[in-house]
Amino acid sequence: MNRTLSYKALILLIILAIIGSCSADKNEINIYSGRHYQADEQLYREFTHQTGIRVNLIKADTDQLINRMELEGSNSPADLFITADAGRMIQAMEKGLLQPMNMEKIAKLVPSPLRDSENHWIGFTKRARVIVYEKSRVNPEELSTYEELTSDNWEGRILIRSSQNHYNQTLMASIVATHGREGAAKWANGIVNNMAQPPRGNDRDQVKAIAAGTGDVAIVNTYYIGLLLNSPNAEERNIAQRIGIFFPNQQNRGTHINISAIGITAYAPNAENAQKLIEFLLSESSQSTLAEKNYEYPANQHVELPDLLKEWGHFKADTTPLDQLGKHLQQGMIIFNQAGWN
Repeated sequence: MNRTLSYKALILLIILAIIGSCSADKNEINIYSGRHYQADEQLYREFTHQTGIRVNLIKADTDQLINRMELEGSNSPADLFITADAGRMIQAMEKGLLQPMNMEKIAKLVPSPLRDSENHWIGFTKRARVIVYEKSRVNPEELSTYEELTSDNWEGRILIRSSQNHYNQTLMASIVATHGREGAAKWANGIVNNMAQPPRGNDRDQVKAIAAGTGDVAIVNTYYIGLLLNSPNAEERNIAQRIGIFFPNQQNRGTHINISAIGITAYAPNAENAQKLIEFLLSESSQSTLAEKNYEYPANQHVELPDLLKEWGHFKADTTPLDQLGKHLQQGMIIFNQAGWN
C-alpha cells in the first residue's frame, strides 16, 4: 500500500515538475503578425538582445490569425497581435480578442487619432493612401481629391486594387464616415466607371501598370513607392522614377491615413513582456528603423522623418480617429459589392 502511494506520489511530482517547467519560462513573447517585413524581424532581434526576452513569431494572413485566435480561445499562446491595417485590428477587438494596455508612456508618443479610445490597440507605423501618377502624362495640377477622381476627366485612367484589399476597405470606411452611405456609393460607382482595368494585383502592381501605359493614376500607400525606389531590381527603380506622388484632399479633411496596429491579446500568457515590446517598437530608435528601412511614417510624433519621406513633402493628414471607422466597414463592403467593385 505504501509502495503504491509512493509510486503515485512520485508520478504526481513528475507531472507537477513538467507543468512547472512549461510555465516557469516566462522569458519569451509570442507574436501573431500580419506584417511581413524584414525591418520588423530586425527589431525583434534587437529587442531580444537588449532584454533577453525571446521572440516567437508566427506570420500569416490577418484574417487567418483572427480565426486562429478565436479557435484557440483562452488556450491561445499569442501575446501580441499585429496587423497591417486598422480595420482588422478593430475587428479583433470587437471579437473580444484584445485586452487594454498600459498607456502611461504610449499616450505621450502617439496622437489620439492613431489609438483606440479604450486602449485596446495602438498604431506603430502610418501609411498615407495617396494618388500616384505618370509624370509625363499627368499634370499634378489636374489632381485634387479622392472624390474628383470620379469626374469624366479620369475615365479609363484609374488603377486600384480589389475591394477585398484591407487598405481599400478602410479607405472606403473613411469615405462613408465623411459622405454617408449615398455619397460613398456615388464615389464607388464613379471609381468603377473610370477604372482602366478590373482590379488586380497589389499596390506595387498598380504602379507597374501605370508605367506600362494601362492607366495614368492609381491609389496606393506611400511606402510602396519607397520600396520600388530602393528595389534591388533596376527596372523597378526606373519605374518608380517616372511616378509622382500627390497627397489628396489638402483643402478639406486631408489625406487618408492607415496604420499598422498592435494589441495585447485577451489571454496573453506574457502580457508584461508584450507591453515591453510595444514600448520598444514605439521608441525613437525603432521608429527611425521602420521609417528608414520600410518607408513608413513614424507613429511616434517626436521622430524625425528620413530624407526620402521629407522629399515627398509635408501634408495635411485626415485626423478622423481610426477607431471610429470600424462601424463603417460592413457598410463599405456592401457599397463595394453594389458598385461591382470586385
